[in-house]
Amino acid sequence: MAPENRILDCHVHLRRLSEVENLETIREYVGAERMNLVCIFSRGNVNDNHAAFVAKSERPDRYFVFGSLDHASQFMPGRISTPPLAEQLERLIGIGCDGMKMLENKPTHRKLVDIPIDGPYFADYFTYVESSGFPILWHVCDPEEFWDPETTPHWAKVRGWGYDETFMPKEALYAEVENVLKRHPMLKIIFAHFYFMSADLHRAAEFFDRFPGVHFDLAPGIEFLYNMSKHPDSAREFFIKYSDRILFGTDISSTHTREEARLRTGIVTRWLETEDEYRVPEGADFVLGPPEDGVMRGLALPDDVLRKIYSGNFERLVGSKPRELSALLAAEECRRVAAEVSILAGTNTEDTEAAQAAMRLTKE
Repeated sequence: MAPENRILDCHVHLRRLSEVENLETIREYVGAERMNLVCIFSRGNVNDNHAAFVAKSERPDRYFVFGSLDHASQFMPGRISTPPLAEQLERLIGIGCDGMKMLENKPTHRKLVDIPIDGPYFADYFTYVESSGFPILWHVCDPEEFWDPETTPHWAKVRGWGYDETFMPKEALYAEVENVLKRHPMLKIIFAHFYFMSADLHRAAEFFDRFPGVHFDLAPGIEFLYNMSKHPDSAREFFIKYSDRILFGTDISSTHTREEARLRTGIVTRWLETEDEYRVPEGADFVLGPPEDGVMRGLALPDDVLRKIYSGNFERLVGSKPRELSALLAAEECRRVAAEVSILAGTNTEDTEAAQAAMRLTKE
């Protein structure tokens, strides 16, 4: 990697509070100057905002945080009452988040919450997001082969990412999102994993042209590297033409080892910077699949394009420095979520990770 290309990884997961230190070790080992922690919601833990708050509070110059919404009232209606989504957004802005992470139109999570993204439940939220200029990093759909049991890879099947008729079709998920984009044309969106359009760059180009506020990140989804390596000249042309719309990301998790994270980062940087032909190296995490799955052919992009992808586009959308975190407001939010988790999981509130994060934030 050229020394002038400072890496800002826009797509990183911090899974648990106990992994904050491991993630910092990973960040240093892979050579990422800054990382954006993208939080996700779940039925058991409500969301993992709490761990990201702690990481940001302890290293405020290194970590951005894209917070997740709280849908706990959908899991236990009548027992849990969550704030309206627009109010949640207001709280997260006040805490010092830098953007929002949405997983609501990943097939598994769309089925879990089972509420249309273009319906009344989300309406005020998107209006507020648009008016505030707050960016969203949004996972929509999944690779098209996940809807066919014959083509779904093993690593996806074991995670429950093989979709039968009980899941929404890919095009229906896209249609919901496009309804939102048409209603809110000023939204600033980063669609994760190249929006799973890597097999159809013509469609991706039309999408960019119709919605000037949308961007794609490069977090594998290893399939996008295989898809575009089939036509590297066309892919290179696309990346140069839309160099303002693409952001570097890896989908590194705090559960990875240092070496797994390094290999994941290197797979993407090598593809961007060189003309090499290569396969997934031995030792990579299993989500990238075995080496025999396919060949990647690098794009050897110009330095000015690399600078935009590695950090410039994120800084333009979000800022060059993370917003200041209010530890007191973050702790207050962690305690609120901890009370919900205790109901969902049937545990004592003080035993939840969110409650422990509140104590760490306030140094109790």
